[in-house]
Amino acid sequence: MHVMAVSTVTDEKRFWSGLKKAHGKLPKGSRWKLAIASGDGTKAVNVITHDSLDGLREFFESYAADHATTEYFEADAANAIGLAR
Repeated sequence: MHVMAVSTVTDEKRFWSGLKKAHGKLPKGSRWKLAIASGDGTKAVNVITHDSLDGLREFFESYAADHATTEYFEADAANAIGLAR
């Protein structure tokens, strides 16, 4: 499944530093599809394939929780535009 992680970032430098570390340690079978920030750095959207929303939440929070508040959603990949499968 595709999971959207939508974050309100409190420390932009540490948040993205943590996610760069996370990218290199993705669980087997997962793929990071998109990582993008708002122009002012206060919001971020990440789309990651993972076998469960809860599993992705646990993984993502271990790298980002101290620097952002994140909400997690299963993406509607069938109706997405530009999302490679």
